Amino acid sequence: MVDVLVIGGGNAALCAALMAREAGASVLLLEAAPRAWRGGNSQHTRNLRCMHDAPQDVLVDAYPEEEYWQDLLKVTGGQTDEKLARLVIRESATCRGWMRRHGVNFQPPLSGALHVARTNAFFMGGGKALVNAYYRSAEALGVRIRYDAPVDALELEGGRFKAARIGAERIEARACVLAAGGFESNREWLREAWGQDERGEWPADNFLIRGTRYNQGVLLKFMLDAGADRIGDPSQSHCVAIDARAPLYDGGICTRIDCVSLGVVVNREARRFYDEGEDFWPKRYAIWGRLTAMQPGQIAYSIIDAKAVGRFMPPVFPGVTADSVPELGRRLGLDPVAFEHTIREYNQACRAGTFDHTVLDDCRTEGLAPAKTHWARPIDTAPFYGYALRPGITFTYLGLKVDETAAVRFDGVPSDNLFVAGEMMAGNVLGKGYTAGVGMSIGTAFGRIAGTRAAAAAQRTHRNGAQHAAA
Repeated sequence: MVDVLVIGGGNAALCAALMAREAGASVLLLEAAPRAWRGGNSQHTRNLRCMHDAPQDVLVDAYPEEEYWQDLLKVTGGQTDEKLARLVIRESATCRGWMRRHGVNFQPPLSGALHVARTNAFFMGGGKALVNAYYRSAEALGVRIRYDAPVDALELEGGRFKAARIGAERIEARACVLAAGGFESNREWLREAWGQDERGEWPADNFLIRGTRYNQGVLLKFMLDAGADRIGDPSQSHCVAIDARAPLYDGGICTRIDCVSLGVVVNREARRFYDEGEDFWPKRYAIWGRLTAMQPGQIAYSIIDAKAVGRFMPPVFPGVTADSVPELGRRLGLDPVAFEHTIREYNQACRAGTFDHTVLDDCRTEGLAPAKTHWARPIDTAPFYGYALRPGITFTYLGLKVDETAAVRFDGVPSDNLFVAGEMMAGNVLGKGYTAGVGMSIGTAFGRIAGTRAAAAAQRTHRNGAQHAAA
């Protein structure tokens, strides 16, 4: 019998497997995806948000605990467990040395990468390189890995893990870590969670899945049906406004449109619907998917002019261009008269200031609803660019409730050998909203905790079994 079974194949699962193995446990990791698609959503990531009190190699200046906490508090609107959030924040300050020992390298951010040189450590080679490094290290340490191994059920007894099932196959272990992701690629569950809007539309029907196609939420649903304590709203998620031409699954970071704060966003009726300059883009990019999901047809259009070019990470697909505003409207399929009116109204409301996209500047609108509170400059310099946007779901926030031990709980009682990490419990920290890199912080912190706790639980079970046999 294996000591620790880890179910999942992304960052949180790999951190758990590595920590359990380092603690002396035998470890089996089950990844639902084939080897070529291993790594879950972690393969699409770029960085880790890190607390630090002084400059550290790729991290400039300082990003203290309280500022990190206030950033998280703001984007979640208070829907977060402060104790667990601060645990994640503190763990983010100490994990990078361990990550390096397992082959992860870091680099400064590329130009235009969301203004996060101070707050986020970027992985050299991105998330795919991080995942590959962890798998190499796990294999070298003797972690057994199986691909194409989707667990569909668990055997539980009084809150304790007994075995996992892959169809008719039964796999026993002394302890288990669940890190199998959310339900973002389960389109039926998304449809149920989002329901029907006042226009009679089913918003989820128009969602694109920015993350992995293998996160169907099978184990999450099993655990919730089995009575595990839950947390989070099933309609809340990391939901980004991405290029409407992105693939249905696995579009990843390259499908994101990062010019929103440099222009305006309109819906299919050519109307603005939110403040594009509310805050720095890393703290606001993940609300735009949900905002777009609330618009007619779940589509919106990000509009900039030539002045914005070169100030953001260029998207993978070129924008629609035109030499006049009405012509851009026509090419985007918008009413050119309504579109020109919206742009003219916005331009007239812009108040001159000192434009600086690296700070919350004084370029704003006046007498316009919704206002644009920063970086408001007239859209008046050809060529003009437009990007059609759709909601892109990365991961969902409905999950299992935990405490600082990462134990799965049943009616408030923590299991002594079943633990959870990553997206399956991220809703404890992320009730809504997002800020760049915090998902990897949560997965790394709780993956490491869950792996350590699972190894200790397995050792207790092994000792108790040996004592029982001796008696």
